Amino acid sequence: MYKFVVSICFTFLFLIGIQFKANAQCQITQIDIDGNAKTKAYIILRELPYKVGSIISKDSLPLLNTLAKEQLINTSLFNDVQILAEQRDSVSISIKISLTERWYFFPLPYFRWVDRNFSEWWNEQHHSLDRVNYGINLKQSNVTGNNDRLTLGLITGYTQQAVARYQFPYLDRKLKFGMGLGWQYFTQKELNTSTYFDKQVFTKTNAEIQNGYRANINFFYRPNLFERITMQAGYGKSSISDSALLVQPNYFPNHGKSLSYADLGITFSSTKFDYNAYPTKGNSTDIGIFQRFSGSANLSSFQFRHLHARPINHNNFYLLESISLAKFMPNQNYLDSRLMGYGSMQMNGFEYYVIDGNAGTIAKAEWHHLLGSYTLPKKTGFAFTDKLNKHLPDIKYHFWLKAFTNMGYAYSERPVNSSKLSNTLLRSAGLGLDIISVYDLVIKIDYSVNQLGDKGVYLHGGINF
Repeated sequence: MYKFVVSICFTFLFLIGIQFKANAQCQITQIDIDGNAKTKAYIILRELPYKVGSIISKDSLPLLNTLAKEQLINTSLFNDVQILAEQRDSVSISIKISLTERWYFFPLPYFRWVDRNFSEWWNEQHHSLDRVNYGINLKQSNVTGNNDRLTLGLITGYTQQAVARYQFPYLDRKLKFGMGLGWQYFTQKELNTSTYFDKQVFTKTNAEIQNGYRANINFFYRPNLFERITMQAGYGKSSISDSALLVQPNYFPNHGKSLSYADLGITFSSTKFDYNAYPTKGNSTDIGIFQRFSGSANLSSFQFRHLHARPINHNNFYLLESISLAKFMPNQNYLDSRLMGYGSMQMNGFEYYVIDGNAGTIAKAEWHHLLGSYTLPKKTGFAFTDKLNKHLPDIKYHFWLKAFTNMGYAYSERPVNSSKLSNTLLRSAGLGLDIISVYDLVIKIDYSVNQLGDKGVYLHGGINF
């Protein structure tokens, strides 16, 4: 009996020892940062899941370092991030972070179609240069090294615009509160005045048909790495010409030639992705409430969006997305009734269509398979190009094959007879090729077919400076 009890005790102590070793604790005693020529160190430290003095289990360290790398890449400040942990003694760990900063200043010529997507401009509008905005767009990211962003734009062409925006991410020492300011003025000679058979109808004049301005201020609160609450207040005014009012007397909700308004929007977002521009793992949820104040032309809306990306193995993942939007309008008017095909309410296979209504929902499912990657060689054999390439980051392209299906529904309280897509189940499916590279470049080439039998190749995406 004695030997049995002793053996049980030794076994128990052995198991405790194994468990203690598995959960061995260590302390972060030092964090060194290299490569941040402009970015302030505390902006980098803000994104880490640990700090100097943190006590963590050794088993969790690799996962925490992976999370730290993902958070730093998702700031859009760096092209490359490397994080190494070095054990200084039995309980002390030092962290080494090596960074490659992006270019932050882009004095870019601005050239962009005004239609909702490239395919509509190219095919439906016959890639007319009359439907293009062009000019100069000055974008300065990380202006003061605090991940602040400045945009100045002077645009002409289809729409004449002057734009100024500045976003400062942190106002307090704890780096939880930030704010931004924005202003825009625009005029144009063509206006989308109605929808006929679920396609936009435009009215064009030789003189100015619409003008307006908008100013806004926003504040946000970021309590942790993944969550953010944003409040934006704006004031603006839009006016249309007599000819536009004659074509569409219900363009504005007040049925007049101009609409002055103030608005307030509150958004809660929770985002935890490995890579925000093209997530292969993680979740995000966005909930938004919007209220426009304009006498008898008030508008309330509620929007919900959720994305879930989950890896199957190293070369495959699936993505699920749901989007819902509901509007509470004072009366039936064209400006507020625009629903599907605008903003985030987009369905693959319906690029040429828009649907007016009061509420809508979309569900998407995608399967992605990594075809391979290709790194652009820096040595081209041309002296000037090779010298320039030394100062450029490695340009690596990733190619993903995907299959997708979309379902949606747009509810209209007063559907027009010409609409064949409102108050009916919307369906589409297809295949696509996604190309991913530096500076959050995401280009999507999709072939899809919808319930109407429409088939086509559609191009989406671009680069994020």
